[in-house]
Amino acid sequence: MARTGQAGTMNTSIFLCLFIILLTRGSPAVCAGDNSSTSHSTASTAEKPVLLDNVADAEAFISGAEVAVIGFFQEPESSEASQFLLTAGRIPEVPFGLSTSPAVLSHYGVEANTVTLFRTVDNQRRDLDMNNNDIDAEKMTRFIRINELRLVTEYTPMTAVGVMQSSFQLHLLLVTDKTSPKYPEQMRRYREAAELFKGKILFILVDINLKSNDRTVSFFKLKKSQLPALAIFNVPDEEQDVLTLDEVSVERVQDFCNGFIERMEKGEDEPEEKAPSEEL
Repeated sequence: MARTGQAGTMNTSIFLCLFIILLTRGSPAVCAGDNSSTSHSTASTAEKPVLLDNVADAEAFISGAEVAVIGFFQEPESSEASQFLLTAGRIPEVPFGLSTSPAVLSHYGVEANTVTLFRTVDNQRRDLDMNNNDIDAEKMTRFIRINELRLVTEYTPMTAVGVMQSSFQLHLLLVTDKTSPKYPEQMRRYREAAELFKGKILFILVDINLKSNDRTVSFFKLKKSQLPALAIFNVPDEEQDVLTLDEVSVERVQDFCNGFIERMEKGEDEPEEKAPSEEL
């Protein structure tokens, strides 16, 4: 059973700020770009970053992962590079590369002491300039966690910022229980559907076991008894639609997305009603 609704005429930029606050349990620090430390883990024994000596190696490294991070340094023994190595140990699931090659730096248009995150979901990159900035492993970790959008991005207070700063206008949320025995199959099908809309819709996973996601469920007027469910949201005009599911399938997700897009396009094509002209 689907239901549709449209929010009011609140200014979009204000709405995005409030939306982030709402879905991150009302913490205005997130919207304000709070740079407080969020990770207190110590460096792990993860492999050191891959040394990238030429452009071909760098391109292959970037294309080989949904999210890849490269540190561009002139001096590999610098304090900035040391902080980069420390960060790499804290995030073992993200591949890290390091390059001191002038040709590689020139190819990507960066200066020395720059950390760049590359992602395939929208073919975009995010740069963190470490020159003349007090950037340490804590802030670098936050930078990566905020911007590591994937084919399916799990929604957390940290990734909420990256989601709202992305170029995607359409966001599709799968609201479900990650502890359910059905979850692995749900995710497999959801990822398969995400491939069909790559570059058009940002697919997001909302785990109801994460306390900070309680407000996400209530925002879309969903009850836990109605899950799993899909919720789609169009950022520019704040239009939304919700679909509760018996099971997640590629076809259901595809039909839901296509139906929403068609309704939006139809609404844009409808001419505005003109007031009747008075006869003179």
